[in-house]
Amino acid sequence: MPDIVLTTLNAKFIHAAFGLRYLFANLGDLQPRAVIAEFDINLRPLDIAEALLARLERQPPTRPDGPRGVADAGPETGAPTTQIIGFGVYIWNVAQTTEVITVIKRVRPEIKIILGGPEVSYETDGQNIVRLADHVITGEADLKFAEVCRGLLDGRAGTPVLADASIENERRARSDAPYPKIIPAELPEFSRIALPYDFYTQADLAHRIVYVEASRGCPFTCEFCLSSLDIPVRQVPLDNFLAAMQRLLDRGLKQFKFVDRTFNLHIATSKTILEFFLARYQPGMFFHFELVPDRLPDELRAVIVKFPPGSLQFEVGIQTFNPEVGQHISRRQNYERLAANFNFLRHETNVHIHADLIVGLPGETLESFAAGFDKLITLGPQEIQVGLLKRLRGTPIIRHDAEWQMIYHAQPAYELLQNKLLDFATMQRLRRFAKYWDLIGNSGNFVETLPLIWREGSPFVNFFRCSAWLYAQLGRTDTIALVRLAEKLFEFLTSELKVDARLAAEKLWLDWQRGGHRDPPEKIRAFLPEEKANPPRASKSALPKRQARHLAAP
Repeated sequence: MPDIVLTTLNAKFIHAAFGLRYLFANLGDLQPRAVIAEFDINLRPLDIAEALLARLERQPPTRPDGPRGVADAGPETGAPTTQIIGFGVYIWNVAQTTEVITVIKRVRPEIKIILGGPEVSYETDGQNIVRLADHVITGEADLKFAEVCRGLLDGRAGTPVLADASIENERRARSDAPYPKIIPAELPEFSRIALPYDFYTQADLAHRIVYVEASRGCPFTCEFCLSSLDIPVRQVPLDNFLAAMQRLLDRGLKQFKFVDRTFNLHIATSKTILEFFLARYQPGMFFHFELVPDRLPDELRAVIVKFPPGSLQFEVGIQTFNPEVGQHISRRQNYERLAANFNFLRHETNVHIHADLIVGLPGETLESFAAGFDKLITLGPQEIQVGLLKRLRGTPIIRHDAEWQMIYHAQPAYELLQNKLLDFATMQRLRRFAKYWDLIGNSGNFVETLPLIWREGSPFVNFFRCSAWLYAQLGRTDTIALVRLAEKLFEFLTSELKVDARLAAEKLWLDWQRGGHRDPPEKIRAFLPEEKANPPRASKSALPKRQARHLAAP
C-alpha cells in the first residue's frame, strides 16, 4: 500500500490536475511509495473520503500507462506507520475539500494531512481547513512537499531538541525538529524542478485537458490577481520543455493548454515555441495561450499568421477599458496598441480570441462597463468572458474596501455582492447577464442570431434587456435545454425587439445547423422556407466543440 496519496478535487472530470503531477514528479525516491488520486467537486465528500482511505488500506489501481507510471504500492515490509494525504486546495474546491478532511480526521486522525495551493497560501489564520490539517505548505510546493514527506516518513518530526546536546547532535536535533503548522516554500528555480508531463496517462491525453507551462509568474501588478504576487517571471529551461512537448506529441496529444500568465512576455521564447508547434502541426491540433493584449511585435505576427483555422486560441485579459479604473487596480494597458492587435488578429489571422472583462472593479460604473463591453464587441473577439470580481485571498484589492464600499460573498468564490457604484440588485442582474452571455454569446450556438439583438443601439443595453427578459421567462440561468433557449430567444427577438419572424427563424436555423442538428426547433419551423428544412448534416470537427462552432460554416 502507498504511504503518500496526492489528491485534489477538480472542477470537472475533464480537467487533469497539473499541480499533483508536478508534486509526484519531484518526489524522487518517494515515488514508489505514492499514488495520485483525482476526484471532482460533483462527487459526494463522504464518498471521496472513503476512496482515499481505501487507497491507504488496500492495493491501489494498476499503474498508469504513460512511459513512467505511478507505482502500484509501497514497500512490502518495514513500511512506516506514518501515512500522508496531500490535498491541492483551490477556490473552487475548498468547501468540499474541508468536508473530506473533516471525515478523514474523524475516522483516521493519525493520518497526516498536508495542504497546498493558492487558497491556503495566504490569510491562513481563521481558515477551518487549515485548522483541520497537520501542515500547510504555502507558495510553490514542487520541492518542499517532498522534503516534508521525507521528514515525516523518516520519523524525524517530533524529535526533541536536547538541552545538553553536542554541537553535532544539536545540529541533527534542529534538523529533526517538528515541522511547524505553516511551512513557507522557497521559490524554486526551474532548473531544479522535474517536469511532470510523463505522468499524464494515455487516458488523460485522449480525454482530458492537458496543461503545460513554459513560464511562471507575471510582471504586472493587477490588484485582483494572485499572479501579481508571483514576481519575478521564471522560464522553464527551453530545451527541457521542448523535449517534454515532443514526447507528448509522440504519444498522440493534439490539444495543449498553456497556463502561462504572459506567454508573449519573452518574445524570442514565444516565437521558438510557436515555431516548434507549427513545424509539427497536424490536422486537429489546438493550442491555447494567454497573451498580454498590447504586446504583439512583428516577429510574433509573422509566425501567428501561418497557423491554420481553429488551431490557435488566445486568451486576452482586458478587464476594463476605463483608464481611471485601470489606475485604481495598478493595471497598465495601451488601448491603442490593443485595438491594433485585435484588428490584426481578426482580419489577418485564423486565431480564436477569448477576451476577458471584469464586472465590479473599484470605480467602474454600470455605464463605463457598458461602454467597455460595446467597445470590445466592435473589436470582434469570438468570445467575451464576463467575470465578476472576486476577492482572492492575498490579493491587494482589499485596499479599496473602505473607499469603494466593496462587499464580497463570505463563501467561495468570494464574488463581489455590491459596492458604492453597483448595488446588490444591479450586481444580481449583471451576474445573470454574464451567465446568459456565456450561453448565447460565447457558446458558438448563436453566431448568426446574436447580432440581431443589437442591430439597433448598444450591444450591452440590448443584451442586458434580453438577459432580464429571459430570467423573467425561465427563472434560471443554468440547465436550460438548448432547444428551449433557442425558442425563447426567437420569442424575444420577435415579440420584444420586433425582428421579422422569417429573418429571426432563418438566422436561428443557420445556427441550429452549425451545431449539427437536422430538425429545426418547432417554434421556428413554420417561418422557414420548405427547401431549407432538410440540409446536409455538418461534418464533425476534431477541434474543441465550442471553438469549432464559432469556426463552422452553416
